[in-house]
Amino acid sequence: MADFIPRRVVVTGLGLVTPIGTGKEVFWDGLISGRNGIGMITRMDTSEYPVKFGGEVRDFDPAQFIDAKEIRHMDLYCHFAMGAGILAVQDSGIDFAHCDIERAGVIFGSGIGGMSTMEKLTTTVIEKGPRRISPFAIPMMISDIAAGHLSIQYNLRGPNYGIVSACATSAHAIGIAMKTIRWGDADIILTGGAEAPMCPTGLGGFCALRALSTKNDTFETASRPFDAQRDGFVMGEGAGALVLESLDHALARGAHIYGEIAGAGFSGDAFHITAPADDGHGAIRAMQIAMSDAGLKPEDIAYINAHGTSTPMNDRTETLAIKAVFGDHASKLLVSSTKSMHGHLLGAAGAVEVAATLLAMERGIVPPTINYEFPDPELDLNYVPNQAVPMKFSAALSNNFGFGGHNASIAIKRYI
Repeated sequence: MADFIPRRVVVTGLGLVTPIGTGKEVFWDGLISGRNGIGMITRMDTSEYPVKFGGEVRDFDPAQFIDAKEIRHMDLYCHFAMGAGILAVQDSGIDFAHCDIERAGVIFGSGIGGMSTMEKLTTTVIEKGPRRISPFAIPMMISDIAAGHLSIQYNLRGPNYGIVSACATSAHAIGIAMKTIRWGDADIILTGGAEAPMCPTGLGGFCALRALSTKNDTFETASRPFDAQRDGFVMGEGAGALVLESLDHALARGAHIYGEIAGAGFSGDAFHITAPADDGHGAIRAMQIAMSDAGLKPEDIAYINAHGTSTPMNDRTETLAIKAVFGDHASKLLVSSTKSMHGHLLGAAGAVEVAATLLAMERGIVPPTINYEFPDPELDLNYVPNQAVPMKFSAALSNNFGFGGHNASIAIKRYI
């Protein structure tokens, strides 16, 4: 064991189900064109809610990915997970029939899991009694079941479990998947996260927290990270999935490599259940740990895909943290939030945003922060306002922070 050399971990497949499009190319076109994925909520009656808009997935058909009988036995969040996971595997070109399936696994997360299923279960119990509960209710509801379904889909018998850390969920899943491969416990991990919170309890709960933007009359521009007129995040839904492999495994099968997951930094604020620490100490440590883990110096980083939620507290705190970590180099960074386009996908955010960062690195274009109209004098970084910027770069960070003080930063390098 003393002679063991940590393995490099690369990304060979991407799958996206988002409010700006399903599939890698549609998603990418949305990113660089500044497509707005926010609209009035259609899945439920919002007449009694102070917020009536969000980022719904509008071009997804679960029947393209899941057997009709199985669709009925899965929550919507799992539909999204299966779609993204299958797209990622297809994109990777991997044939699991020619892999060691005991060294191929799934680490996949959801911040909330089957919330709409839970609502229906509760209503059934109250209105019809416990004898009317479906035997599929619990498997549909639990937040680990997406990992289970994906492992069954491909007969993957390696590490298999779910991650739950609110809005940091899928960033944690990616970091843990990377470490699992790095230290030799698997060769391939299908990883990411999914969320489907657009239901009465989900919308009502975040409204009660006063966490959401209330700009119903101008919903198209309500998600405005780092802008002086930001007033809350815009809730979204969907899933992101990545195929991670050890470098030697990917090379042996001639896989296309998007980039390298080179480091992961995890930390806790130990401060408040919903608010970030005022001085950003948790975010600071997560970024520092990620860079150290990747063998990167602050001046190596050219781009940060920010958590950038469009809330007054997060955007201020994240900016302070970036300036604390990068010092004078902070003014040279490009920092953008793709949440301005697709909204906040909660537990799916990290995977979608790591995918965005990988595509930006591979294709040499940094996606913008749209709806940036009124600069906040306290927030003075380059947030890539409104237009994508061509730029070749070799190292980046993707940040995600969650309720409970959970912080995750993923360091990404160009594969060389």
